[in-house]
Amino acid sequence: MLATVDALLPLSLLEAVRDVDTPEGVLEAEFVDELRNKRFGLSDTVYTQIKRYTEAVRRNQRTAQEEAIALAKLIGRRPDAEAVLRAAGRFLAREAYMTVSPVTRGMLHVMPSLVARPMALRQVRRIARRYLNGNVRRVGTSLLLEIPRSITVGVAAGGVGCAFYEATMRELLRLLVGTTGSVEHTRCEGRGEGSCEWRADWRSAERTQSQAA
Repeated sequence: MLATVDALLPLSLLEAVRDVDTPEGVLEAEFVDELRNKRFGLSDTVYTQIKRYTEAVRRNQRTAQEEAIALAKLIGRRPDAEAVLRAAGRFLAREAYMTVSPVTRGMLHVMPSLVARPMALRQVRRIARRYLNGNVRRVGTSLLLEIPRSITVGVAAGGVGCAFYEATMRELLRLLVGTTGSVEHTRCEGRGEGSCEWRADWRSAERTQSQAA
């Protein structure tokens, strides 16, 4: 069976490319065409693909995993690959967070940590399964995110591709529980270790929620 990913994943990659390639300030009309020729993120190709993936997200559709891998490899050739991948991870986390009901989002930030932590963990697990094809489990004071098949592994030198999942996990925890604790890449498919895994400091989440309560 063909491996698939939620359409939000490739959309996040293209949205990040467009965002990074868009200069700050108001564009003067005479420079628009020139910028489109020089900056991939402003090209008609990216615009068309963003529209396609946006519609697929609206319809809750999935797309071939190879498409996302191809996009990640394209980004990996850029000198700013790490910045783009981190921006993509944050975009995906923010969009996935908005699929959590407003009532639940509100409860996560006002309920005592004893109640809020299990709720937050359920959401992290759901989001990881749906949008990252990953699994999340709690081990002691940490959360472990496992990605059996990373779409960004090996796309750039030095493990730069792994920044995508790290940024997603970090931003997701910040949104759900207000923490910006450490996220460590503890195992890597690219090093022949089977799958990629990230360890997030769940204690920071506990402290943050306890203070809010």
